[in-house]
Amino acid sequence: MIKHISFLLIFSILSCSLKGNIVILNGLTHHYKVENGQVYKGKISIENTSSQPQNVKLFLQDYVYHSDGSASYTIPDRVKNLKSNTGWIMLNTDLVSLKGKEKTEIFYEIKVPEQTPDGGSYWSVIIAEPVEDIKPSNDQQQGVNITSIVRYAIQIITDVNSEKAKPDLKFEGIKIEKEVGRKFLKVAMANTGNLYCKLTVTAEIYHKKNGQKIGSFSSQAMGLLPQTSKSFLIDLDKIPPAEYNAVLIATDEDDNAFALNVELEVKND
Repeated sequence: MIKHISFLLIFSILSCSLKGNIVILNGLTHHYKVENGQVYKGKISIENTSSQPQNVKLFLQDYVYHSDGSASYTIPDRVKNLKSNTGWIMLNTDLVSLKGKEKTEIFYEIKVPEQTPDGGSYWSVIIAEPVEDIKPSNDQQQGVNITSIVRYAIQIITDVNSEKAKPDLKFEGIKIEKEVGRKFLKVAMANTGNLYCKLTVTAEIYHKKNGQKIGSFSSQAMGLLPQTSKSFLIDLDKIPPAEYNAVLIATDEDDNAFALNVELEVKND
């Protein structure tokens, strides 16, 4: 009886709400091939999916991520981050008010400098974040109110003199793990080059004892910015437990390929 009362007390003082009923309609990655001194225009299409009015603020941040799942969003700093393009981007507004079920478009302009330190990809993100109207409250309810806000990060990637730049892919780590009840080959890939690319990792798997090919299995295609890394998941749930040899092949959209021979051991659950 005491445990039951304690549970109800904790539940009564903790309330959790999810704020943000907006969606981005035209993708979270906007990729441009640009030239020095030129101006480019783009837009973000946004919708309020709720029946209630919603304010959305927009602002620029620098962005980097790693294969361990971590990501960093920071205040723009062109001194520390030479590959940031935040200084090139101008939004037509930093706040929009949407009626229930309303759609709108936010426009931005990219002014590429006459000169850049080097060729390759420059990038940042535009954050779209729901905000509430500030209203006086006479609510005397005691306790802790936890509010989760759904924010969107729209990548703005600009490739300058891309013909003189290239991605350089490196295999950082390979292991078999269980995700959502299934076995996956987790391949950590790093881009040590200076050009953004979109790549797929394929595993050609052979039985170690007789050399018989089991099959080819591929990850989903994902983009990879310079000096970042991501983990690519390859579903191995239908592969029976045994020891295997495998050729891992990372291929980008320009058919540049990077390969690695590995040994795999698929174990029983």
